[in-house]
Amino acid sequence: ALVEVVESKDHPWFVACQFHPEFTSTPRDGHPLFSGFVKAALAQKNKA
Repeated sequence: ALVEVVESKDHPWFVACQFHPEFTSTPRDGHPLFSGFVKAALAQKNKA
């Protein structure tokens, strides 16, 4: 499989990739990239 990624070291959650970690996740065992993104989104939501 080919994974293409772009990231910004100046921003903690700027990640662009052509990869689908949600396809390898299950409700009880999420892919670390997908789980981390969800946790960060919830933390950002709770700040508002």
